[in-house]
Parts: sequence; C-alpha cells; structure tokens
Amino acid sequence: MATSRDRLGAVEAGESSGHQGYSGVEAVLSSDPATPAPLCPHGPTLLFVKVNQGKEEPRRFYACSACRDRKDCNFFQWEDEKVYQLFGYIYLFLMYLKFIELPLSQRKFCQSCQQLLLPDDEEKHREHQVVGDVSITQLKRPSKLLYPLENKKTNAQYLFADRSCLFLVDLLSNLGFRRVLCVGTPRLHELIRLKESGDKKSNIRSLLLDIDFRYSQFYMEDSFCHYNMFNHHFFDGKAALEVCKTFLQEDRGEGVIMVTDPPFGGLVEPLAVTFKKLIAMWKEGHSQDNSQKELPIFWIFPYFFESRICQFFPSFCMLDYQVDYDNHALYKHGKTGRKQSPVRIFTNIPPNRIILPIEEGYRFCPLCQRYVSLENQHCEHCNSCTSKDGRKWNHCFLCKKCVKPSWIHCSICNHCALPDHSCKGPKDGCFICGALDHKRSTCPNISTSKKVNKAVRKQKQRESNKMKMDTTKGQSMNHTSVTRKKKRRERTHQYLCS
Repeated sequence: MATSRDRLGAVEAGESSGHQGYSGVEAVLSSDPATPAPLCPHGPTLLFVKVNQGKEEPRRFYACSACRDRKDCNFFQWEDEKVYQLFGYIYLFLMYLKFIELPLSQRKFCQSCQQLLLPDDEEKHREHQVVGDVSITQLKRPSKLLYPLENKKTNAQYLFADRSCLFLVDLLSNLGFRRVLCVGTPRLHELIRLKESGDKKSNIRSLLLDIDFRYSQFYMEDSFCHYNMFNHHFFDGKAALEVCKTFLQEDRGEGVIMVTDPPFGGLVEPLAVTFKKLIAMWKEGHSQDNSQKELPIFWIFPYFFESRICQFFPSFCMLDYQVDYDNHALYKHGKTGRKQSPVRIFTNIPPNRIILPIEEGYRFCPLCQRYVSLENQHCEHCNSCTSKDGRKWNHCFLCKKCVKPSWIHCSICNHCALPDHSCKGPKDGCFICGALDHKRSTCPNISTSKKVNKAVRKQKQRESNKMKMDTTKGQSMNHTSVTRKKKRRERTHQYLCS
C-alpha cells in the first residue's frame, strides 16, 4: 500500500508529466460544510481535485492548506477515506518581559533553535550557535533577528525591503488609516510599531496575523495571532479570533485597512475565501446604513495574477508600484524591463488617491488620473496606460487591445501570443468535451466520460499486467540461458586444463 507521501507524490507527478491536454490540481471550495475537513498540524486541510483533460475520472483528496511541498507537510487523505487522527500543537512561549529586564550581557538568542534564551535555558543550548548582547532595537525588529523561512511552497517568507516598507507606512498614514491588519507582513508590522513608539503624533496601530509561530516570542497576544491565511485558522482558538474581531470592529470599523502579502505559490481561490471571511468579520461591526462599504485592502501579489484576483474582487485595480524584497535574488528595485520585480499592489482604494514617488520613476497620467511607471505609455486606442511588466506594450488592432511587445497576432488562434506558441486544442472551458460555455463539473457528457474512462482504466490495467508477466517470463528465460552458458564454459575450461 502506498504511503500518504507516495500518493500525494503520484498526484503531483501526474500534473507535471502531462504534455497533451490540460492537467492540474484545483481547490474545491464548495464542499459540504456539514462534513468538517480533517486536521493536519497546520489546521483544517483543503479539498483538492486532480483534473486531466480526456483522461480518467478525477478523485478528490485532502491536503495541507499552507504547505504545497509534501516534504514540509505530508498529510494526504482521499475524500472517501475515513482516517481518525489527533494532532497536538506545540507552541514556544518565553517570558518576553523577563527577557528584556535582563542585563544586556545576559540577553542571548539561539540561532540554531530560533528562540530567545533565559539564563536557566543556556545549558541546554551550550553547543548551539548562540548570539549574545541582544539589544532592544533587535527585539523590535525580530524579522532581522530570525532566519527567513524561504520555502516558496510553504511559508515563502520573503521580507519587504525597507524602501517598500517605508513607502507603505507613509502611504497608510497619509491616507488616514489608524489601524492596519498585517496578514503575513511581519516587517510592515515592525515598522508601524516603531513609528508608533517613536513618533508621539502617530496614532497608527497594527495587528499581525502570521503562520510563523516564532513571532509569539516577541509580541503579546494583542499584537500577534498565530494564523493560517489559507484556511482562516487561528491556532490559539477563540481567544485569538476575538482579538482579531475586536481590532477590525473598533470605532465601528472605521480607519482600518488590511495589508496582505501571501506566498506567491499559494492558490488564489483559498486566499480569496479567507479574505472574504475577514471582510465579513469587519462588516459585523457596521450598521445597516454602511452595509455597502468595503474594507480597504492592499493585496500584494505578482501582476500576472491580476485576472484571478479581479475575478473574486471586481472592485480591485492594480497599481504600478514595484514591491521589492531584501532576501529575494530577483525582486529588487532598480532593475528594468523583464528583470524588474513583478510584484504589485492590488487595492479597492481609488488609484487617484495614491501618490507614487516621482524620484523612483513614477509619473502622473492626467488621462488615467493615476500614477504609473515611466515605461507605461498611454494608449489612445485603449484610453489607458496598459503596460504591466515595465515594457512599452503595442496595440493590436485585431485583438483590440495592447499586448506584450514580444507577442504577435496568430491567425489560427485569432489572438496574440508568443511566436513559438502551440495552437493545439482549447485552453479554457470544459476539460471533458472542450466546449467553452461550461466547466467540467457541469458537463452533460460527464457520465459517458466516466464509463469510457473506467473502460480505459481496465484496458490499461490488463496491458500493464500482461507486460509484467512478459517481463518476468523473459527475465526467467534469460537467467536460465545465462546459467547454461556459464556451465558450458566451466566444462570447456576443465577439459583444456586436463
């Protein structure tokens, strides 16, 4: 029997090996709420389905919501399996107040274990890599003290460069926000708290929701919640949920904004569902008169997810501001063309209210009434600044829109694409029949497809069994033949020697 790790690996291997038709894993968000999802160490799991165009019937399975790499969380359970598991949660709680009362010479941090050490703990970490003289300044910037978790499929803890972080803090302050819900943005949370403590005129506060439990060493429960943004799970239960709810609903929900920077390898659908739950939590503190208002949001994500994000949040627009990161090899400010950072800010705040820094190469377009990058030229045919990746885009009169400069119009596909693109088959629509007016789940041919796929599976199984039998038989015959030849050589050798 395959282990859970092996089965998840088989599903993922099928996704990467398919060359013909569409193959992929989709999140199933319409599962029966009466059937609770099984738990993994990261909270409730998500339901997924493996989809193959024109191939065998898909089977649904549960997997970790936060970890896309099975090396980090190998939980796997088929939907129709009944597995009863009990997980315990281990949290690291150190007495932060006791630590800061220690003399500087006794304040130590274990880099091997990524935790603050009290004097009684030093003996256990004697052979570890320990840093001494931890200052109050370092404690206020824990993201620079901790090692970043750089697995892009799990935590993807790429941290804002100070340039982008300071821009966001100033922008939020200038827009008049008094509270910032930082979902997966620890460095922004740090700078807001520094601004609050250093500037007496500043009245901006923040609450950090993050899956990295190490931050619980540095923040009290009213400023940090251990949280999984992929399934809206508060690890500390109802108490943490109430902290978040109170923060959002303070002053009847006025003056608060949510800023989120999810892992780039995360699925948009589960994130959108989670953010809508946070929006619903915020709306609970509103009166009926304000039911049409929206929670202001900054969703920081690569520009090529624009259509997916706008599918769930139609009021969002994408800003031209390039967000860069300290510990990412490519996403750095100052690069041009396709080498620049692809990370942008998606928001429901009107773009004419957001001023981008002119000294960094942004200009105000009077026709679009918003700030854009210098390379983003206004198209008189589209009546907008259309570039998204830092290059000047070209207008295609056949497609009636601007496209990337490297694309050409294909007469077969009847749209613009790369010169060496493939024109085979539909890329959208139903994976079973190829029609564009419906999806696989509502295909009228799904029952026929199931019968055909079942027959195909049986035929493949028969062929596989036959190949195994032929291989075993061939190996047995080859072994017999080799043995006979060996004995014949031995007899000949003995005769010659005699």
